[in-house]
Amino acid sequence: MMTAKENFLELLKPDGQPERQLRQYEALYMCLNDPANTYLRGNRKRGTVSVDRWGTTISFPEDAPGPMPVTEDGLAVCPDVTCWRETVHAPDLAAHCADGWEACRQQARAACGEERLLAGFMGTGIFEQCHFLMGFENTLTGLYEHPQEMHDLIEYILEYRLAYVKLLIDGLRPDVIFSHDDWGTKDALFMKPEMWRAFFKEPYRRFYGYIRSRGCIAIHHADSYLAPIVEDMAEIGIQVWQGVLPENDIPALQRRLHGRLVLMGGMGAAIDRADTSPEEIRAYAGRVLADCCPQGHFIPSITYGLPGAVYPHVDACINGAIDAYNAELHVPRFDVPPVPRRVLARPAAGAAAEKTADTGEGVLGRLAAALQRGQRNKVLSLCQEALAQGLTPQDILSGGLVRGMDQLGEDFSASRAFVPEMLMAARCMQAALAVLKPLMAGSGGERLGRACIGTVRGDMHDIGKNLVKIMMEGSGIEVVDLGVDVSPEQFVETALRQDCGIIACSSLLTTTMSEMRRVVALAEERGIRDRVKIFVGGAPISQSFCDEIGADVYTEDAAAAARAAAAALRAEKR
Repeated sequence: MMTAKENFLELLKPDGQPERQLRQYEALYMCLNDPANTYLRGNRKRGTVSVDRWGTTISFPEDAPGPMPVTEDGLAVCPDVTCWRETVHAPDLAAHCADGWEACRQQARAACGEERLLAGFMGTGIFEQCHFLMGFENTLTGLYEHPQEMHDLIEYILEYRLAYVKLLIDGLRPDVIFSHDDWGTKDALFMKPEMWRAFFKEPYRRFYGYIRSRGCIAIHHADSYLAPIVEDMAEIGIQVWQGVLPENDIPALQRRLHGRLVLMGGMGAAIDRADTSPEEIRAYAGRVLADCCPQGHFIPSITYGLPGAVYPHVDACINGAIDAYNAELHVPRFDVPPVPRRVLARPAAGAAAEKTADTGEGVLGRLAAALQRGQRNKVLSLCQEALAQGLTPQDILSGGLVRGMDQLGEDFSASRAFVPEMLMAARCMQAALAVLKPLMAGSGGERLGRACIGTVRGDMHDIGKNLVKIMMEGSGIEVVDLGVDVSPEQFVETALRQDCGIIACSSLLTTTMSEMRRVVALAEERGIRDRVKIFVGGAPISQSFCDEIGADVYTEDAAAAARAAAAALRAEKR
């Protein structure tokens, strides 16, 4: 019978013949206490806020799967990429991590044994390091506004990563390098595929090329939607993509790849909850196994970048389902109908055409088009041109700016536009509003209403929340941004104090979903439930959860949330 290690190595071969499905991470021993990892990440403890060796403030909530950077309120190490050389200084690994390797290697090999592969761990990849230093928005807009400086910063981080991985391989002598870098949300890449290729493909080709040249297996973790670039990942030397979310349509990827890349994941965070029953987990895992295992080159696992679900019973049930699947493989079966495939219907991701909105003729049409392209100076000049023609600020807002944002929102929902384009348009919108707002007071122009928004208590993720804020502001809504780790009391008190018609709650962690229930209950208790709509969203949230807790609106993306918010506020005015 093959060991876990032998089964894993068979999966890497295009024509390999593994005997069974692996139980998540069972073929890997993750070494997390080598001298470099201890130096770089040793102060990251659950329930604490720390500062890493690059100078980034790191928050690690008690129930979160991992730590998150804090770059708001002046805490960004590099707020201006044009001056990055003055503020960005890579940790000196040679000076601080020269000793302790022999003892670490012996301990790791003893723990690993002969039936597993020893994996060296490298967190915070190239893209992640950029936004850990600069903030997410500045990183993505910098790719457009300061491409040469971004290329130079990426090259600097790459050279550091190459020095780091050389030290790790020389000292630990692992079989595997397990490297992290998230490049997207659960539904889309963070940027156009063409932009990812222009900035990150070649640096990663060098990084993974070096790993492969040293005889190590290259595993890349990204719990993201990466279907548009999956062939690129195989091309640059990645052998295993760990963290594959089910939203990627795993069976379709398997058919595209023909064994060039092992896919590891499929068990999304939606089942990692305190209240998930064993029956629910086993049913979920059974569907994933039935869909993905027959295609081959697949390792079922939780999509997190380290072993272990947040709630231990989840792992036990997943592993039990895998054991049951393996046992069934050795029982002769006849006349069994094929399992119908669940194919996620998506538009063609990554379509890279220029914005082709039907913006029409005239100054407002040109304004909408300029906003969609992120042309800030042109947007400002067209606003002035429209005012000179006698158009009111409200006409300019609704007929040009909001119109352009609406079209861009549709493009975003259809994967024709990506986060950087949204951020560039949002900055155009903010610049235009700075011109129009003083004039709107005297023109009779009226905003739709006010919403307060935040990420719920215990959760530090803000990317999705920020996108919703941008889209709501683009729809003519005044938004009070409460930030992250927001208590139910903060949501409700803000709605009372600032007369908000909408409370919008975001969550990425299953462990924090219950906070939304508390927001609804507190709004009811304070007597504002009849005049405040409660919106909920985030990766683990669903329509059924929205209905269960008594919230009003759930949407799958930021553009839909903004449209629903605008509709709700218009209805309230009537």
